[in-house]
Amino acid sequence: MRAVATASTVGNMGFNYNEYFDRQPDVCGGALVVKGTRVPVRTVLASFAEGSTTEEVLADFPTLTKDSLRAVVAFAAAAAGDDLPVGPSPTAAPAAAA
Repeated sequence: MRAVATASTVGNMGFNYNEYFDRQPDVCGGALVVKGTRVPVRTVLASFAEGSTTEEVLADFPTLTKDSLRAVVAFAAAAAGDDLPVGPSPTAAPAAAA
């Protein structure tokens, strides 16, 4: 059985994640990977988090494309937006007693 990332869009970017990502139990232990590769999405994000440039990531993973990197970043942005907790509204500090 083949499982694929859920299709979604981010703002006006319109990424269909099914075009860019895949998840199969026999590929990278079932991790979400860039479609057609064995490169986990998590690995790409870690590369960017460590300071790698787009050109460096593409050199390290030649099976990736600029479009697939944009899809990874869009996916992370959407995931972060869904997971960010909304804190309480700030309230004014109580007035000091005179």
